[in-house]
Amino acid sequence: MKKEPRIYILLFFLIIACGNPTSNKQQLIIDVNGTQRLASNQIWLSHEHILVDFIGADSIQPNRWNHDTIMKVVMPYLEELKEFNVNYFVDATPDYLGRDVLLLEKITNKTGIRIVTNTGLYGARNNKFIPDYAQEMTAEDLAGMWINEYENGIDGTSIRPGFIKIGIDDSESLDPMHQKLVKAAALTHLKTGLTIASHTGKATGLWPQLNILKEMGVSPEAFIWVHAQSEEDTESYLKAAEMGCWISLDGLGWELEKHVEKLLFAKRNGILDRVLISHDSGWYDPQKENQTIKPFTNIFKKLYPELKSRGFSDDEFKELISVNPSKAFLIKVRNYPADKNDK
Repeated sequence: MKKEPRIYILLFFLIIACGNPTSNKQQLIIDVNGTQRLASNQIWLSHEHILVDFIGADSIQPNRWNHDTIMKVVMPYLEELKEFNVNYFVDATPDYLGRDVLLLEKITNKTGIRIVTNTGLYGARNNKFIPDYAQEMTAEDLAGMWINEYENGIDGTSIRPGFIKIGIDDSESLDPMHQKLVKAAALTHLKTGLTIASHTGKATGLWPQLNILKEMGVSPEAFIWVHAQSEEDTESYLKAAEMGCWISLDGLGWELEKHVEKLLFAKRNGILDRVLISHDSGWYDPQKENQTIKPFTNIFKKLYPELKSRGFSDDEFKELISVNPSKAFLIKVRNYPADKNDK
């Protein structure tokens, strides 16, 4: 693989950072420091993790980790992002898996990188991370809790979520709890305009979620198909893109070549404008004595040179890391059927 000289890689990311921001004052996003005016020239990492604790909803407690210890481990990896002018870092860790908004606030204030957190609940892995109270609540009750976090802040803070994070197990027939999560996410979106990002994997679990959203009056344009790289049938990408769904290829911390092939497919078929890329990288795990952090830089150091060698233009790459995520995380109610003027 022929690599671009490093100076040209860095120059590209500098040019993006200095581009012309959007002038629409009504287009907003939310990070841990508050509401921000949207700019389409910002560089995004749209699915990452700083802290994840897989111990389960019945055992997780904030006293299982220490902010200073975590920051000592992860800060060097976050500092690396300054070299590539990364502006936004979407932390996809949901509640009951280690979402810690005060930790995120400390990190964003120290690094200057804007971190976006979430509301919602994660049902994957057979509901291991669903608290008991949620089992008894209705979708409307859950949505009320999530809307409250949006309106009043998370865990007694003023920090508000910038998107909704849910998770399902891959199945053509969704678990009743997972159906409830999707309905609650739809209700929350209709009230707040927050985008829904759902841990999904293969497309078999995608279609029933989109059907629920349609029934609830929410457009697929408000939905991010998380871990879409797990799907091998690329025709599913065409169908999802045609419906308006965001297709997240977010395993670049773990593999490269399969992502390259899927991105080439997206380019050939004219659906790059529906694709997001990220690493799904990190993270500090309180259950491990020795921490292994996967870097957040493969997109810049490995993927960009590879795509350039395969004929990608800088504008096409900018679409993936700046234009698309700024649209995907825009705070805006997206009704079904979609308004053609919003296309």
